[in-house]
Amino acid sequence: MPRKVNYGVDYEEDFYDYEDYNYDYDDGYDSAEKNGKVPGTNTKQELVKAGIWRCPICTFDNKDTMNVCDVCGNTKQEPVKAGVWRCPICTFDNEDTMNVCDICGVLRNPLIKGCRGGKASAATIDQVLQSNAPSSKKEKATKVKQELVAEGLASSSASTAKVRRDNVKDRGSSIETRENHGVTSNMSNMSIPLKPCITEIGTATSRSQSKPQKLVRADQLEVKLDQLNLAIVGHVDSGKSTLSGRLLHLLGQISQKEMHKYEKEAKQQGKGSFAYAWALDESAEERERGITMTVAVAYFNTKSYRVVLLDSPGHRDFVPNMISGATQADAAILVIDASIGAFEAGIDVTGGQTREHALLIKSFGVDQIIIAINKMDTVGYSKERFDTIKNQLGSFLRSCKFKDSSVLWIPLSAMENQNLVTSPSDARLLSWFQGPCLLDAIDSLQPPQRDYSKPLLMPICDLVKSPSQGQVSVCGKLETGALQTGDKVLIMPSREVATVRSLEHNSQVCNSTKAGDNVTVNLQGIDANCVMAGDVLCHPEYPIAVTNHLELKILILDIAVPILIGSQLEFHVHHAKEAARVVRILSLLDPKTGKETKKSPRCLLAKQNAIIEVVLQGMICVEEHSKCKALGRVSLRASGRTVALGLVTRVLEKNE
Repeated sequence: MPRKVNYGVDYEEDFYDYEDYNYDYDDGYDSAEKNGKVPGTNTKQELVKAGIWRCPICTFDNKDTMNVCDVCGNTKQEPVKAGVWRCPICTFDNEDTMNVCDICGVLRNPLIKGCRGGKASAATIDQVLQSNAPSSKKEKATKVKQELVAEGLASSSASTAKVRRDNVKDRGSSIETRENHGVTSNMSNMSIPLKPCITEIGTATSRSQSKPQKLVRADQLEVKLDQLNLAIVGHVDSGKSTLSGRLLHLLGQISQKEMHKYEKEAKQQGKGSFAYAWALDESAEERERGITMTVAVAYFNTKSYRVVLLDSPGHRDFVPNMISGATQADAAILVIDASIGAFEAGIDVTGGQTREHALLIKSFGVDQIIIAINKMDTVGYSKERFDTIKNQLGSFLRSCKFKDSSVLWIPLSAMENQNLVTSPSDARLLSWFQGPCLLDAIDSLQPPQRDYSKPLLMPICDLVKSPSQGQVSVCGKLETGALQTGDKVLIMPSREVATVRSLEHNSQVCNSTKAGDNVTVNLQGIDANCVMAGDVLCHPEYPIAVTNHLELKILILDIAVPILIGSQLEFHVHHAKEAARVVRILSLLDPKTGKETKKSPRCLLAKQNAIIEVVLQGMICVEEHSKCKALGRVSLRASGRTVALGLVTRVLEKNE
């Protein structure tokens, strides 16, 4: 997914200082000339620059965000901070005042071989046992020795790492190790078999029949905040990007300096009211046309969630982009323009994007939705207007199978900052609305259910290729399973095996990630031409099915032209899109009971439920809905409109 924004920088410059740029800086020549040296003079040994770490093996200078050397693959070792000493046995950082390691009991003694970072050995442990260390420390040292001797790995880093993990576990879950950057999981215990076992096309049952991987435990994957993928959808010009930008600004994700920059650029082009939208719509074409064209991603925190904001395009020409991005959503905000005529255009049966987006969001499996009735200032914060919209739109949402208890109605104004992160200050709105603000409504959403026990599945939304380095970075949401640095993954349908070089979550490097996370996976050992958007990362022993022949259970929407055998459609599933042809219409279904009412009808009309077979032009990765909901939901489009929504009921053999 294209990340069009990079928030999180906190500037402290004064707001009014932005107008005048002053590049007055010290070039270093004055002080250098006094010492008889000129900047840039080569010395025998260059100092490592800030933000860089030098590999001790190949001396290559890597960025601080990299966990492994970009040249030789050596793992980054964190420097020992001032005032601490690192134990050679368990690598724990102890305070300088400590003479005995607080974890394994090893004495800090420069006369003992190995206590200055050399390889630890069983002999080192013997010296500890013979010393005057406290009995509790000796017990820990004895345990260390027993494990070293039992495994025969006294000098290996794997053994010392295991000792440290066991002792950290004894001390309690509150300890956060350096390896996992604060995630209280012990992901290093997880092991993925490297032997790929490729199944034939159409035999996806092996995934559902497989035993749960011994990779993940629920207690290993706890984090401080649950992640919530929140899609912003709605009719074109309803104010989605302006609402997203204003919300991010109020929550401190956009600095005053950045905001002033957007305001200045918008005014220069005569679009002053677009300043907040430009925080997310950064491309020249988006700004020129005044519409969102691709899904923008931003992040912010609430009391309960780490929110991944998916700002989706509303124009009908870019609905496929909306489908590709918003299919990752756990919940959604449907933005409504309250102004006279605008709401009616969005709900219109012939082409309103409010209707289509609500249907699509429901087809993605989203059950919780916030209705943000925006631009209430244009109707004087009228309660009558709010009630009219609520009654009319509420009836439509109920027809889409949204439950009233899962729908929240929030009147607001993004431009006037009313009811976004605090209660409204305008007396006209405050006189009749005492409900939650938008931020509180987001916080009240129920946490999504994640499936950690199943094998890895991650549809690829976007990618960046680096052919010269033999690397490719892929973005997407982990639907099931977990992933960590160093894992082997299978890319389907190309059946190529790659290694996870590094992971990025919430724009930060991490060592592990789990189901529900939106991540960037940096792969190595693979031809970049073998990966594309719409492919799926899998566990090597549990590949997803690949086919071009499917049986679907579909709901026909409001269409004017019937669907016949031979009808050409546009098929969407997760991030894949293919041309499709209807080859069989098997039966009509009762919309209430789901039972068959008619076999082999000639055509399908609006509002009918049916079972059909389709053949796709190309091969896709897909799963039956009963086995993986996210990879089994489909939408069918024709002539720029969504004509049907459905589920994959059977993955059939490839059609030649």
